[in-house]
Amino acid sequence: MIDWMSRHDPAPCVQVVLPDQGHGNSGYAVLADRKGGAHFLLIPTRSIPGIESPLLSEPRAPNYFAFAWDARSRLADVVGHAVPRGVVGLAVNPPNARSQDQLHIHVECLSPPVVLAIDEASDRIGAGWTALRIGGARFEARRLMGESLERNPFQILAQDIPDDRRTPADYGLLVAGRQFHEGPGFVLLASTERAAELLLDSSCAAAGGTP
Repeated sequence: MIDWMSRHDPAPCVQVVLPDQGHGNSGYAVLADRKGGAHFLLIPTRSIPGIESPLLSEPRAPNYFAFAWDARSRLADVVGHAVPRGVVGLAVNPPNARSQDQLHIHVECLSPPVVLAIDEASDRIGAGWTALRIGGARFEARRLMGESLERNPFQILAQDIPDDRRTPADYGLLVAGRQFHEGPGFVLLASTERAAELLLDSSCAAAGGTP
C-alpha cells in the first residue's frame, strides 16, 4: 500500500483501493494467492480479524463481498477467457479453519461438484435458509437476486443466523454467482461443518480450466 500511495504502483498487490472520505473504512487490496492458479484474495486495509467481527455487521459497514465480486474479472486474466457468473465463488472461512487473523475473502471458481449441487437445488433455494448437502456436509442456502451484491452477506448472516444457538464465528460463508430463471443473482451458503474455501477450485475446471 505504501508503493500505491507514493508511486501509484499496487505491487505486490494487483489492486489497491484507498478509503474514500465518505466511507473512511472502505479501503481494500486485491492480491494473487501465493499458491497460484485462478485464486485471489480481497483484504480490507482496516484491521478486522474475520467473520466473527461485529464491525462487519454495523449498519454502515463496507460491503467487502461486493468489492470481491467486482474483483472477479481478475480470474479471466489467469484463465484466459471470461468466467461465467455461475462458476464464480467468494469464500470466508471460520476462525477455526483459517491461517491468519485478518479478514480475507477468497475469489476463485466454484468446484464442479458445487456447481452441480447448486444447479440441482436451484428451484428450491428461496429467500430464506434451506438445508442443502454438498460433499457430505450440511449447508444452509438462500438466494439473493440482482446483478450485483447490493445486500451485505455478512449482515444477512448476523441478522438472520440459520441456527439461533450459533454466532457468525461458527460459520464459513460462501457467495456463489448464479443465473436464475428470474434473472441474475447469488446463492449464499453457510455451514458449521465445512470450511467455505473447500468449495472452491483454483484450477477453474468449471470454466474450462487454466492454461
